[in-house]
Amino acid sequence: MSGSRSAPAATDDVVLVAGEASGDAHGAALARALGTLAPDVRLTGMGGAAMAAAGVRLLHRAERVAVVGGTEAVSRLPAIWRAFRGLRRLLRQARPGVLVLVDFPEFNLRLARAARRLDVPVVYFVAPQVWAWRRGRLRAMARDVSRVLAIFPFEVALYQEAGVPVEFVGHPVLDALPALGRVEARAGLAEPGERLVGLLPGSRDAELRHHLPVLLPAARALAVSEPGLRFALPVAATLDPRSVRAAVVTAGVPVAVLRGQAHRVMAAADLLLVASGTATLEAACYGTPMVVLYRLSGVSYRVARLLVRGIPGISLPNIVAGRPVVPELIQEQATPEHLARTALALLRDEAARAAQRAALLEVRARLGSGGAGLRAAAAVLRERDGHARR
Repeated sequence: MSGSRSAPAATDDVVLVAGEASGDAHGAALARALGTLAPDVRLTGMGGAAMAAAGVRLLHRAERVAVVGGTEAVSRLPAIWRAFRGLRRLLRQARPGVLVLVDFPEFNLRLARAARRLDVPVVYFVAPQVWAWRRGRLRAMARDVSRVLAIFPFEVALYQEAGVPVEFVGHPVLDALPALGRVEARAGLAEPGERLVGLLPGSRDAELRHHLPVLLPAARALAVSEPGLRFALPVAATLDPRSVRAAVVTAGVPVAVLRGQAHRVMAAADLLLVASGTATLEAACYGTPMVVLYRLSGVSYRVARLLVRGIPGISLPNIVAGRPVVPELIQEQATPEHLARTALALLRDEAARAAQRAALLEVRARLGSGGAGLRAAAAVLRERDGHARR
């Protein structure tokens, strides 16, 4: 029609946005699946090294915006704002076929609103945990999100009741875990007959600062009580292993510090002392007994206590099971002494470890089957193509 303005032609088929290490891994799996189903697809957005390796052209780096808790976010605000403005500008200028958001809700829900105003469809993969806290976000998601790709089966009914289009694709962790045999994984970490304890402090600097001062003294106490124990601490690729090695030397604990290799430690260990997060679900898939801990800054913890409601703990194995299956030590409970006592009780009780292993395998069964990345990619392409035909 004369005088009408048409939207600019799409220059990027899919904009993919993740803001943390776990989101980068999930985004990379999705990017690879998209490339398999649509080899000519063009991927642009924000993420980390894994997404870059999977073929995503990164305009902004996830490690510059990732934060833990509200107080830790202050120093990252300028970088966060630059990334948001840059991605909003990309949506406005390129009008991509679809925007795919991966976790990182504080940032991504705002970007979803910007996309809706530009008539860009929004698919949310690894959606906000509204079942745990801030259910008010459901209203915004019903308004701004075209489709949620649920990774937990219990999420489906929640989103359906809120009027958010949703489908269950399964949990991507099932595709990400390497198949590791226990004997193979333990080679070089523990001799036959020795028991191995894995220490997993988290993948972010703030988690390292909060958790190493608890984990290392707990390991020292365990080594005194059980002299034959071996310890391994895998350091995430997002962290500097030199600072971890220095902390281990200062603590005087016989801990093998490994670059990466978290999955190997999960498969090899007799017990894990692990920070709450995706690692707990990965460990559950290996059936490895664990004690979960988590510490935040005082202000962040008080805010979280006000917001989190109605779930059986904070760790994903307990949430998926719907009951406590692994011990959790949170904030003031997460002391070296309490952690060492809890871990020692599990190490000395084979029946308790066997019961936990059985419960963890039930958790794994609830996550669905492998192939979540391909199912998610197919849903993304359907959303893109359906919108284009309108």
